[in-house]
Amino acid sequence: MKFILFIILCPMLVFGQQSTSAKLARYMQAQVAIHHFSGTVLVQKKGAVLLKKAYGQADYEWHIPNTVDTKFQLASVTKQFTATAILQLVDRGQLSLDDKLSRFFPDYPKADSVSIHQLLSHSSGLAMGFKEIALSSISNDSAYAAIKKIPYEFSPGSQSAYSNIGYYLLAKIIEKVSGEPYAVFLKKNIFEKAGMNNTGVSNNDSIVSKKAKVYYRGAQGFIHNPYINWQINVGHDGVYSTVEDLARWDSLLYGTTILSAEMKTKMFTPHNAENWGYGFIINPFYNHGHQLIAHDGGFFGTMSSFNRFTDDKLFVTVLSNNESLAHMIAYGLSAIVFGKEVELPYRHHRAVIDSTLYKHYVGQYGQIQILHRDGKLYYNNTETELIPESDTKFFRSEDNDRTIEFVKDKMGTYNSLILTKAGVKEILRK
Repeated sequence: MKFILFIILCPMLVFGQQSTSAKLARYMQAQVAIHHFSGTVLVQKKGAVLLKKAYGQADYEWHIPNTVDTKFQLASVTKQFTATAILQLVDRGQLSLDDKLSRFFPDYPKADSVSIHQLLSHSSGLAMGFKEIALSSISNDSAYAAIKKIPYEFSPGSQSAYSNIGYYLLAKIIEKVSGEPYAVFLKKNIFEKAGMNNTGVSNNDSIVSKKAKVYYRGAQGFIHNPYINWQINVGHDGVYSTVEDLARWDSLLYGTTILSAEMKTKMFTPHNAENWGYGFIINPFYNHGHQLIAHDGGFFGTMSSFNRFTDDKLFVTVLSNNESLAHMIAYGLSAIVFGKEVELPYRHHRAVIDSTLYKHYVGQYGQIQILHRDGKLYYNNTETELIPESDTKFFRSEDNDRTIEFVKDKMGTYNSLILTKAGVKEILRK
């Protein structure tokens, strides 16, 4: 009887898995057809691969397709590796989370007030970044001298705000403490130990096999990424990898091969109101109500998303080399796995409607404010126009993968709307 029951149930289990995989595949095919997604995707749950596929081109000029082992720049997903390296040094007793920046760089402004913990948790007050310096060809020393002059945003420890400069300095601290270049330390202590043989740190000289070229959208279509100085643009950025290597990394983070349990607890604990751990954000608003440890990245054409739904043992990563919105795609893919209804991307077309309807839609819906100015409807501010595609449904002018649909109640009043992001629907009320 038990054998017969297994035969009956087993096809249902397989069909259920195939059904989710099919939905994921259809969603990605629509992202390719409508938004020209280029990159690779991996969705894995409890060790079972639901989707692993490459799309688009690694080289537009030679029409070389992306493959699942194509290497992509990770942008800010790099931060988790920088944080890991720092915590390894803490584990070894070579530095402390309470150490001040002045121990390593006494000439840096306010260095006595900034701790390693604050650098890791984005509470140092250091400014967001230094894009113009990263795009220049100046030396390391000249870059450091220029970055030192960038003013703090607030007093260290008084609040939190995302800072690339903080992680740039952490990379330099790794080099000072270990006596090794940042790239060498990560390779020896993280990538090799994790079996991440297709992962490394970029430079401007090495030829890296199967590494995708990067493109971003210009006025006339896709164009080459600008020159990036990989001597300078590290710590907060710089690592390249594949979806398969990132899946190995995700698996290792459940154990203690790379970090002790104590250091992992510190890494995965939200340390401020913005929920920043060390190199990760913990339970961001896009977590679908599930425990999520995540980080996204973006710099010109590079877009990346790394998502660990730890209670569900679900891993979703999306890497793109043409400015595709990896974080939004990952949001849609994870929603599909959690059984949510997800709308496929489609082409949006402006409709001609009676603009006198707009006055009925104005108001505050949760965190969203709908404004009416000069015969147009706007989302939160007058820079983001809502374009009608029907009497009640609108798409955002700068991002047509986000729509707003106004819903009439039994009394004929519009007191709620359906916000759709990457196909995932959310109801907001006045």
